[in-house]
Parts: sequence; structure tokens; C-alpha cells
Amino acid sequence: MTSRATNLLLGISTFIIGAGAIHLAQPIVAPVAFALFIIALVWPLQKRLQNHLSGLGAMAITLLLTILVVALLGYVTVWGFSQTGRWLIANAGRFQALYTETAARLEEMGLYSAGMLSDTFNASWLIRFFQGLAGRLNGMIGFVVVTLIFVMLGLLEVDIIRTKLLAEAGEKGTRLVRASAATAAKFRTYMMVRTAMSVLTGLFVWAVTAALGLDLAPAFGAIAFALNYIPFIGPLVATLLPTFFALAQFGSWETAVLVFLTMNVIQFFSGSYIEPRMAGKALSISPFLVLFAVFFWSFMWGLPGAFIGVPLVIAALTFCEEGEGTRWIARLLSGREEPVA
Repeated sequence: MTSRATNLLLGISTFIIGAGAIHLAQPIVAPVAFALFIIALVWPLQKRLQNHLSGLGAMAITLLLTILVVALLGYVTVWGFSQTGRWLIANAGRFQALYTETAARLEEMGLYSAGMLSDTFNASWLIRFFQGLAGRLNGMIGFVVVTLIFVMLGLLEVDIIRTKLLAEAGEKGTRLVRASAATAAKFRTYMMVRTAMSVLTGLFVWAVTAALGLDLAPAFGAIAFALNYIPFIGPLVATLLPTFFALAQFGSWETAVLVFLTMNVIQFFSGSYIEPRMAGKALSISPFLVLFAVFFWSFMWGLPGAFIGVPLVIAALTFCEEGEGTRWIARLLSGREEPVA
């Protein structure tokens, strides 16, 4: 066996073992990853506050504002899904009748598996789905508390670690500090763009669903706002949910198709036109890599992984740019055309 094949096998084995270790260590590693992400976002605020307050006072105010923002986002998400869940329970008969009618039509077309379809996808299944989703959202409270504890401790040590790296690690420390600062700046740009697009998407979805006469227009807008922070998966759910509810409310496939097409136009316009122009070249990443990151990290860490997947890719590519031997990786996966040498 050649040395190249041996190195390839060792690399694959190392990746599998490392992925398994990260998956098993999720209760510890995931809160740390989120804490570092939040610290990168809020550090400029604490830095400004330290010009007027003590380090402990600046940290306390920064942490309090962070908790308020996280609580507001969580409240909007829980409120939106709770409203849809209540409407679903109150109108479960509509969904059951819709599924029964659809199964009968499929049987007339010769699709004999329609009976199985009606037994599997019924109103009780949807109710259990929303109940399980609500349980997951409530279960994330402990995760958020642990993450905020790491954030509190990390905010107190940012300057200390930076000083030690510059003083004791030489050129490697300088590169590490420079890459960390660049990563933090990209994180802030990423969240600024995602927040702006989430607000616009939520407003558009609310306006369109309200104009079409859907009962849960504000809830659909809130859900679209919250889920837009998760690339691909979030917009897909925010598109399918109003479609199913429109089908149950109006009993018309034409109206449901209209809602589906309208939601897709909104998502396409915001994700493919507005967002790339707001982000610019700073966050240019291969779409394939973005999709892989979302699904890979959602497999590793569930819903938190789907959110943090793209920021982890941004951090990895930024650190690759600092190394001479790894810079080609960042350019290869950047998603933008490089000038030909």
C-alpha cells in the first residue's frame, strides 16, 4: 500500500473518530461552540462599555442584553408554534377530512397504498409532531442556561487570552489572534444579514398570508422570522407550513398551490437576490458546502447544529486563509470566482 493511500485512510479514520467524539460530547462541546459564537458577537459592546465601567459591570450589562435578545427570539418562536398548534387541535377534523378525501381520490386513480397513507398521515400524527416540537423547544432551556454560563466566564477572559497569545505564542499567536478577529467580524456580518433578512421575510410572509385570508398570518410571520436563521431547512418549513394550513382552511388545492408559490417567490427573492448583495464577498461560501454544513451539523447536534453549522464553516475557512498551506482550501470553497493568475 502506498504512502498516499495510507495517509488517505488515516485521514478518513481520523475524521470518523473525531466526528463520533464530537457527537458524543455534544452536551459539553455544543454549548462551548455557541458561547464562543455569542462572545464574538457581543464583544464589541463590552469593549465600549469597559471605557466607562469596570470589567465586571460591563460584562453584567452585556450578558443581560444578550439574555434579553435570546429570550425575545425564543418567545417569538414559541408563540408562533403554539398558535399554530392550538389552531391545529381546534381544527383537527379539517385535516382528517382532507386526508380521507385525498386517500379516496388516490384509490380511484389506482394507488392502493392510499389507505396506508390515510392511516399514517392523519391529524393525530400532526398533533404529536407539534407536541414533540414544543417539548424540544422547552428542553433547550437547559442548553441555553449552560451556554450563557460559558458566555459569562468567557467575556471575563477575552483580553487575558489575547494578551497571552500575543506575548507568549510569537508568530503563531499573532496569526491566531488575527484569524479570531476576522472570524468574529464575519460572524457579526453574518448575523446582521440573517437578522435583516429574517425581519423582511417575516414581514413579507405575514403580509401575504394576511392578504390571502389565512387565520394564522401573524404566527406564520413569526415562524418565518425565527426559522430563517437556519439556512435551507428553516425556509422549507416556513414554506410548507402555511401551505398545509391553507389547504385545511380553504379546502382548495388551488389556494394551497398559490400560497406555496408565493412563499417560494419570497424565499427565492430574499435568499438569492437580497441576501448575497447584503453579505457581499465577505461571506461567500459554496452553496454545496452550506447545505452540507446544515445537514451534517443537524445530524451531529440536532436543531442547535443546524443553526451553528454555517458559522462553524465560516470560522474554519477564515482560519484556513491564515495558513500558507491551507489557503487553497479557503479559496476552493469560497464560492466566488478567483482571478486567474
